[in-house]
Parts: sequence; structure tokens; C-alpha cells
Amino acid sequence: MTAPSKKADDIRSARRGRIGLWAFFLFLALLFITAGLGFGSLVGYQYNLPPIQSLEDYRPDVITSIYSDDNKVIGEFAIERRIVASFEEIPPYLQLALIAVEDAQFYHHSGLNYYSILRAVVKDTLNRSFPIGKGASTITLQLARMLTGRYEKTWDRKIKDILIAWKIEKRYSKHQILTLYANLHNMGPGIYGVAAAADYYFGKQLKDLTLEECALIAGLPRSPARYNPRTHPREALARRNLVLGRMAEERMISPGLAEETKRKSIVLAPLRRNERELAPHFVEWVRETLTSRYSTDEIWRKGMRVYTTLDLDMQNAARRALGEGLRRYDKRTGWRGPIGNAFGDAPAEAGAYAHPSWRIPPRPEDLCVGVVEEVGRTRAVVRIGDYRGEIGAADIAWTGAKSPGDILGAGDLAWFRVVSLDENKRSAALRLDQQPEVEGALVILENATGKVRALVGGYDFSASEFNRATQAMRQVGSTFKPIVYAAAFEQGLGPESPLLDTPVSYPASNGSSWSPRNYDGRFKGKITVRQALAESRNVPTVKVASMIGIKNVVVMARRFGLGGPLDPYLPLALGACEATPLEMASAFTVFPNLGNQARPWFLRRVEDYDRVVKEEHEPQVRRVLQPEHAAAMLDLLQNVVQSGTAQAARVLEWPVGGKTGTTNDFTDAWFVGFTPSLTAAVWVGYDKERNLGERQSGSSVALPIWIECMREILRDAPAEHFPAPEAAGRLSGEEGEAAPGRQRIFIEDLP
Repeated sequence: MTAPSKKADDIRSARRGRIGLWAFFLFLALLFITAGLGFGSLVGYQYNLPPIQSLEDYRPDVITSIYSDDNKVIGEFAIERRIVASFEEIPPYLQLALIAVEDAQFYHHSGLNYYSILRAVVKDTLNRSFPIGKGASTITLQLARMLTGRYEKTWDRKIKDILIAWKIEKRYSKHQILTLYANLHNMGPGIYGVAAAADYYFGKQLKDLTLEECALIAGLPRSPARYNPRTHPREALARRNLVLGRMAEERMISPGLAEETKRKSIVLAPLRRNERELAPHFVEWVRETLTSRYSTDEIWRKGMRVYTTLDLDMQNAARRALGEGLRRYDKRTGWRGPIGNAFGDAPAEAGAYAHPSWRIPPRPEDLCVGVVEEVGRTRAVVRIGDYRGEIGAADIAWTGAKSPGDILGAGDLAWFRVVSLDENKRSAALRLDQQPEVEGALVILENATGKVRALVGGYDFSASEFNRATQAMRQVGSTFKPIVYAAAFEQGLGPESPLLDTPVSYPASNGSSWSPRNYDGRFKGKITVRQALAESRNVPTVKVASMIGIKNVVVMARRFGLGGPLDPYLPLALGACEATPLEMASAFTVFPNLGNQARPWFLRRVEDYDRVVKEEHEPQVRRVLQPEHAAAMLDLLQNVVQSGTAQAARVLEWPVGGKTGTTNDFTDAWFVGFTPSLTAAVWVGYDKERNLGERQSGSSVALPIWIECMREILRDAPAEHFPAPEAAGRLSGEEGEAAPGRQRIFIEDLP
């Protein structure tokens, strides 16, 4: 029994040996297969990874900036508001704060912090989550995710991020990696990068940041929305102090300095009004023009620099003058009542009301929404944000009411003008106001060059982006008359030539007749061209147009740059055509330029991010009118100011010329005027044609706006004079000298 048993054992041992050998070889095979698959997967991942060879040339989305004529920013276009900073521009405290809170071992690892990964694996495994979770991500890993733009919590994504991080660490220096990270990260609402964050939260450049400000910015990348100090100040303070604590733990600052800094409160810069508020219609005009020439990426992502002709001082003068003028006219139409009520039937809670516009603190001269908190017999208490003020009878006098209580109740919302502010007492001096329903436009051109120096396309861009200065085709009324007389001067008429202001009728197309009438309904008999234009007499103007031929008037209007329909009928002589304020301003530059017209333009230069010039512009000047004819018209239009419908402009005590204009039924009011260097056109009216009111003419509505604008612009301007060429004298007498090939017009020729 022993021998057979031993033999059986030997057989079983041999069999187990063969099985073990096969198992060993199978294990080796599986190991090699697994390794091969793993290697193949890694190779596959490598091929599918985004290239990082040009990371040093990587350019994130940056801001396209619009500059005024003196190179101040007046507007920005950007998907991500980012100001790119170099490593040297990032202050040491901010560098250390970012490292302390995001990746303390940044300078001691090659892209991955293995200790943190192991700790995160254990934690996430217990939570049945994915490895490399919270606490395991390094700055390099975060950069890898930002570069790929994907944040899925999958094994595939995480492996790719690790491989990209290794590649980044192998190819680039720690300084390059930290700089990219600091420029790419989201820091708040549309804010990207530490430089933009410094500007948005503190109104500072990076070099001016304090330690506590650096710590706050460094705490934002983890959760920009949650730690936004404007919306979540308590969370932001706690996060900032955590960063300071981490800096002390890592011996980047002393514990004493950390504790001292933690005791400081967060001080933010006030939210600034959008730069586009200075010239919103102008900036939108620029954007529309760029859109027609460049791609969306170039405009919104590539950081172009666009230099314009806008003069900020003139723009502010124009904006203020138009706004005040429209409100002044609107008040003449009467008080329309409150714009709403804070809490309806619960006025006692008006003290808790917060209007959305109050996010931006008020300033003197601002027009703000206020809530009426209390109403007494003679006074009312009004609150605008944190400021309170009282209004009395004098502050509502324009409404015709005797007491605020007659027109306002507790809880009512209305517009108020901020006269002054007391920051210490948080009090305000206020006046009741209202937003006008009427609209307007004002555009200023530089005569010699055609540069657009100021442009206001409407009262409130946020309410209507329609640019009335460049897009609104409105009847021009009597501002067209200088074009009629310019055409007549080419036919031999002169400033002192006699005209007949007497009744006349012309056949109309429908078989009836048309009899032009003067504004005052009277006739003056024999008058001169000078008097006819100064007093804006309609009948003599129509007679002149009839005599020289209305088609010659059309030709002259085209030469002056009017591009709209011009029907060749006699009512055209009285402005029965449409033009934009920009076209009318450009047309009137012909007179102070003695016959030359510079084409209006507003883009000086466009550069890409690398300062390569994409386009550059210079003035384009052409001859429209002979100098002697232009000089004669210049003299006549100055006379309109000295003794005609625009006499109010004499208050400027400056060389000024121009023409008022009012359309039928008082739907449009114009004044187009010029100094030796500038021409400005003002239009006032309703978007949907509506009567401005009886006798609400160019003289009473548009001219005061022009005067106030020019008063501010000319306040510190050097003295100037209109040119006086010798040729101007040739047309000063009663008998103007006819141009070659033109007829001479005598009073007997006029109907």
C-alpha cells in the first residue's frame, strides 16, 4: 500500500506542478496583456491630449478697448473681462497667497501632490466618490483643466488632466505656470484674472494691493460666486482670513501679521458706472462698424485697441446739455405723477425698499429713483439707498403743486435730482424731477477735419439703443434754407439782393394750388435775402427756389451730403425732406470752411493685441461750394444770430452762425450752428411723430440746448475768428455777380 500511495502522490504532485506552471504563465500573460492595454491606453491618451507646445504663446480672451481722442477708455467689448499681467506684475503677497491656499507644495512637486492624492483617495473612497477630489488638485492640475475647458468627474477626464499636468510641468517653469493660472481663473461676474479682480473689487492696479486685498483675491478661485465680497461679504471675510491663516502656517508671513490683518474689514471700491455711459450711442456705433469689418472673435476675444475721435470734455458737455434741455422741455408739459409705489398698500415698509439702481452710490447732479418714506404738511422725506433728504415746496415748484403731499404719498417712487450729498450724515439735498418722454440728439463735428467730437444719440441708452444722431431721418424744416440760398448764389443772387415777401400760389399735382405761408402769417413786401434768411421767411425762399429751378436745389443738397429722398417739388425749399443730425451738421461745416467739407469720421486707428495697425484714417476734404458763395452764406448765418431767429446765442459772446428749424405741426425742432472750429446739430422730437406743443420751435426747444453745450465747451477756449477772404466782398452788394454760365436774378423775375 505504501508504494502505490507514494506513486499516486508523485502523480498528484506532478499534476499540481504542471497546473501551477500553467497558472504562472497565465498570470504572466494576463499581466503583459494588462500592461499592454494600459500602455496602449496611455499612448491613446497621449495622442488625444491637446497640444501644449505653444503654451508660452497661449493668449486667453482679452478685452477690446475703445479709446477717446486723448486715449482714455470709453468702452470695452469682451466675453471675459481680463487684464493680462506678467509674473513680475503680480505682487509677491498675491503669489504667496495663491500658493498657500491652493497648492502649498507648488514649488516642490512635478504637477501632482502624491500625499494629497493618497489622502483624497482614502477620503473619496469612503464617500464612494472618485479619486483626486477635494484637496488633491494642484495649481498645475487646475491649469490643465482650464486649458481643456472640461470639468467632468470621470476617470478618463482625470487621467488626461494628470498627463497634461505632467507635460506642463516638464516643459514650463513654475513662474510661467503660476502666471497663466493667475491670468486665467474666474474671479467673479465676468471677471477673469487677478489684475481684473484688483480693478473690479478695489479699483487698483496689482502693484497697489495690500496684504489683505491679496488674500481676498487669492481666496476667490475656489468659488468666485460664493466668496464674492460684494454679494457675500461674510463668506468673503471668512475665506480671506483662512488664506491669511494658511500663509502664516506656511511661514510666508508671521502669525502676528496674519492676526493683525484679519482684524481689518473689507473695503471695496464703489461700483463704477459703465464707461459706456459716457458715450453709449457712440460706442455702439463703433461696435456696429467693427462688426461689419472684423470677426466676432477679433472683436470680443482678441483684445483689439480702437482709437476714436471723441473728445470727452465735449461729450460730457453735449450729454449734460441735451439731458437738461429735454428735461426742461418735459417739465413744461407738466408732472405725470409717481412712477410706482414701493409696497402698494403697505407704505410703512418703505424703509426696507431697495431699488436695483441703488447698487451704485449716487453722486451730485445724478437723477435717481427715490422712495418717499414720510409725508408731512409741508415736507416729505425721501430715501435714495443709504441717503435721506427732505423736499419742500421749492423743490416741487415746477409741478404747480403747493406741497409735496399734494402730489406724493408714502411709498411712492419718483425721480429726484441729487443737488448735494453729506457723506458723514448720509443725507442728501434733493429736487423732484422726472424722466422726459421726448427724445433728442446732438452731434459735434470739427470743421477742418470732419472728426466726430461728440455724439449723443438719445436721452437714455438703457431705454433705447436707437442712435438718433446717425439713424433718425427727420424732416429738417428751415435748416434747409441755407442750401436753397447757396444754390441761388451760384445763379447770381447776393446777400443784399431784393426779394418779394408777397402772397403767391403754385399749381399742385392734384390739380389744386399750393400757397406757402410765413410762420407769423404776415407778409413784409420788399425785403433782402439777408432779412429773409434771418427771419426765416418762407414765401421769399419758395420764390427763389422756383426761379432757379427746384432741380438745382436738389443737386446742391446732394453736394452738401444729404442722402435721403429729395422730391423735386417746391415744398422741398422749406425743408420737406429728411436727414439725420449728423448729415445736417456735416452740411453746415461747408460755410465756416469757406466751401470745403470734411467727411465725418470717428475711427482714428484700429490695432490688434500685438499693436499691429489694422486700419488708420485721415481727414477726407472735398470742395462743395465756391469760397465767395460760402463766405456770403457764412455772413448771412452769422446775421441769423445777430438779428434773426437765433439771437439768444449772442449770450455766448463768440463768433457764431447757424439756422433754426421747425417743421409743420411743430413735430421737429432743430438748430444747426457753428463756431470757427466746430459745428453742432441739435434735434428734438418724439420717436413717434407727435406735436411738441404750440410755438415749441427750434428757437425755444433746440437752440437753448445748443447754447448750453457751447457755453461749456467755449468756457476756456482760446479766442477765434471766422476767415474773411477778399472774395467774400464780391457778393456783398445788391447786384451779386453771376457765376459763369449762370443767369442773373432780378426782383422782377420773382413771382
